[in-house]
Amino acid sequence: MLNGRTLRRSSLIGGALALTVGLAGCATAETGDAGSDSGESMGTITLGFIPGWTDGLSTAYLLEDQLGKLGYTVEMETLTEAAPLYIGLAGGDVDIYPSAWSEVTHASYMEEYGDDIEDLGTYYAGASLTIAVPTYTEIDSIAELAGNGDMFGGVITGIEPGAGLTALTQDTMMPTYGLDGEYELVTSSTAAMLTELGNAIDAQEDIVVTLWRPFWANAAFDIKTLEDPEGAMGGSEGLHFLGTAGFSEEHPEAAALIANIQLDDAQYGALENLVVNEYGEGQYAEAVDAWLAEYPDAFEGLLAN
Repeated sequence: MLNGRTLRRSSLIGGALALTVGLAGCATAETGDAGSDSGESMGTITLGFIPGWTDGLSTAYLLEDQLGKLGYTVEMETLTEAAPLYIGLAGGDVDIYPSAWSEVTHASYMEEYGDDIEDLGTYYAGASLTIAVPTYTEIDSIAELAGNGDMFGGVITGIEPGAGLTALTQDTMMPTYGLDGEYELVTSSTAAMLTELGNAIDAQEDIVVTLWRPFWANAAFDIKTLEDPEGAMGGSEGLHFLGTAGFSEEHPEAAALIANIQLDDAQYGALENLVVNEYGEGQYAEAVDAWLAEYPDAFEGLLAN
């Protein structure tokens, strides 16, 4: 018998999502229900995230740990673009997006799919999108980029083409400051952008990149955020846990735990640094264990090691 969620999934996605996800390089991993005393799962929850966006990577593995301890079977669904992630979330193929910039950066996706998405809570307040240069670069404002294209080879180095940061930079920031024609926004991936940034700094060359806060790279690289006198990069926003519509009704225990997760700068920064830098790929669970040991009282209802 088809339930309402299955009907939503079929009508919204059909074969199109399967194709989109396949093209995006989707991969799935499953985690057992470590928290169930009876050995019987409370249900399966699918987390959808983009590994190259380290806020979502970090919080996905935090949720994997916590939901597993609560008794759920957790599946990890990785994608490379935001659009199929929101489509999957709205259609029920993804249960949770663990780090959504839904207020400003991804507002267009929320306008399109928000009726089939449930906000499960804000885990971090004050996130922002930025434009940055090395500290030795002799400009301090985005406005000063105009007329100085030769310093940067006429290039602004960006991240993934489908990122909200990319759209904001291309469609709002560049025309606001009169940079169209003088600069090209070159996109590929977050990892590629960081490689270009690191190489430029090692060579003491000027480079301008798209960035955001919170993000570990702001502390790891010798960079400064350019002032934005026109406010073209938008204001600050919260980072949200989003669920497919009806999630809290179907999984009330999980929703209650998630709603309590609120991290400050120190807590979030430590989590991201451990997951991305100290431990890295293949050791994400160990990174979360180390974070839980360091912050055993990070939020109400935390399930410790």
